[in-house]
Amino acid sequence: MMFRLYGVAVCAALLSYPAPQSGAVEKVTSEDRRKTPGGMVSFKAVAGWSLRTTANGVVLEAPEPDMHLGIIETKEADPAAAVAEAWREYRPDFKRPLKVTTDRPGRDGWEAAKVFDYETSPNERAVVLARAFKLGQAWMVFLLDGTEPTFEKRLGPIDLIAGSVIPASYQRESFSARKALPLTPERIDAMKQFVEQSMKKLGIPGASIALVDNGKVVFEGGLGVREIGKPTPVDANTLFMAASNTKGMTTLLLARMADQKKLRWDQPVTEIYPSFRLGSPEVTKQVLVRHLVCACTGLPRQDMEWLFEYKNATPASSMALLGTMQPTSKFGEVFQYSNLMASAAGYIGAHIYAPEKELGAAYDQAMDQLIFRPLGMNSTTFDMARALKGNYALPHAFDPDAKVALARMDNNYSVLPHRPAGGVWTSAHDLIRYVQLELAKGVLDGKRIVSEQNIVERRKPQISSGEEESYGMGLSISTKYNVTVVHHGGSMFGYKSDLMYLPDHGVGAVILTNSDRGGALLGPFRRRLLEVLFDGRPEAAGNVDAAASSFRTYLAKERERLVIPAEKNEVAQLASEYTSPELGELKVRGSGASTVFDFGEWHSAVATRRNDDGTVSLWTIDPGTFGFEFVRAERAGKKALVLRDAQHEYAFTEVSR
Repeated sequence: MMFRLYGVAVCAALLSYPAPQSGAVEKVTSEDRRKTPGGMVSFKAVAGWSLRTTANGVVLEAPEPDMHLGIIETKEADPAAAVAEAWREYRPDFKRPLKVTTDRPGRDGWEAAKVFDYETSPNERAVVLARAFKLGQAWMVFLLDGTEPTFEKRLGPIDLIAGSVIPASYQRESFSARKALPLTPERIDAMKQFVEQSMKKLGIPGASIALVDNGKVVFEGGLGVREIGKPTPVDANTLFMAASNTKGMTTLLLARMADQKKLRWDQPVTEIYPSFRLGSPEVTKQVLVRHLVCACTGLPRQDMEWLFEYKNATPASSMALLGTMQPTSKFGEVFQYSNLMASAAGYIGAHIYAPEKELGAAYDQAMDQLIFRPLGMNSTTFDMARALKGNYALPHAFDPDAKVALARMDNNYSVLPHRPAGGVWTSAHDLIRYVQLELAKGVLDGKRIVSEQNIVERRKPQISSGEEESYGMGLSISTKYNVTVVHHGGSMFGYKSDLMYLPDHGVGAVILTNSDRGGALLGPFRRRLLEVLFDGRPEAAGNVDAAASSFRTYLAKERERLVIPAEKNEVAQLASEYTSPELGELKVRGSGASTVFDFGEWHSAVATRRNDDGTVSLWTIDPGTFGFEFVRAERAGKKALVLRDAQHEYAFTEVSR
């Protein structure tokens, strides 16, 4: 589902963000490329942001005053010295302990790069980092300093600015004048070898891939095993959870409804589903059918509710949960990913198809009869019991000591009530048929399934999501390297996947993995396919190496501060039972030497962590659930545990007996 655990939900007033020292301030009115004062660096400024010139660079401020990006030139030959100089120029009073530094390969004209990440305490709700980029004998420094809610809300423009920072004289790699090379056996082997080698580096037990060229499947097969420690191999028909890759199939259902004149893309949703409600009546009125899966309505992620409390959840309660969602940005202003909106899209489309049926049954039937069967996706299903009976890959993740381990399946049941957003089980064999349909603009095996007009409508950019990246309707559109790539990722517990296709070149691919670390392979997999097709610079393998190394470094550093089993004196201060109006019950129980947080639907052992501000956190540590952070606190005189996502805070308070 592509969800992130930032540990967030910030009240900016808790932090002091005085304006950095600098010269005159310019309000940016349109996106355009600029240069730093010394002329070393070019970057894109974003409309609505403020730009302030400093002695050796610029500082960009978001519309909210609690988010700043600095782009500072230095003459330092040492990256640490360059970063220190940049912080002094941006804010002379900057003082934070350095958490960890990691190396990145040189890209986009930079010879090398290094990331500096700083310690923060959860109640600060801060994001602070620096990236140093080498050019000749000097280093340029990119600074990010802000609060986590604004970081999440403005992630699209932040990615756009950060991704646009290049040496001023550099010309980016372009494939615009090249024709894609055919996927010959040698090039197919290059893709297979890349995936196999990357799996070893990242600790991924199994993966399945498929490739299509000129409309034909040229390879489908598996690598590795379905379960660590057991010999049963993954093959082309092995089922994986494809998570958010469901979204494109859900909007394909809407396209079929549009073909049947049962809805229009520009039709208000309340016309076809009068009970549709968001937390804001004003936004509710603005939502057209195309906006249900555009990530452009201003509604933020609100995933914790369905990740924690799902035992009694239904499609109807998924729709009702939308009524609690409040926008945190203007309609159409910034990219904000919403799983619940995508879930609503599927159920509304299904209700139009079968209005007499319960929403979940209607959706399952509609997808089976209008999508899966016509496409020959005969093994694809939303039925967990059916998927787990046969040839399926088990989920895996790392434990706190960086060992690959099985992850429990129970957390993945959380998506079932919201399955149009990410509940599909599929195989590489099946999923590549969906990609074939996309490449052929609605035709498969000589039969038209959906009109060209409506299948292509889903790929039109609705909102910018980063540098040369936009979001359509359940599909991302990249124009990096001057070649259009339509793609989407998927993420559930222990499963990561991706699909991609080049509509102008007739090439596509899918990859399904059975590990949380599969997420680090998805971007490099797309890059490697472009390298193979266009003789691009060999960067994908280096990207995987850097991802593997930085992950080990971060995990080892975090492990230093985690006490496992949880400290007895800290556990003794916990209540035995807590409740949250949004997330349900939490019971604290012992299991041998371990302390377990039991949420009913799922449970995990926890570790304790002492934060720099004197607070104590309890982290879930079971493979697949690692990193849910609960801060010990007090609310209205009662013991409490506070959990945050990007823009929300949830308090579990003790149950009085």
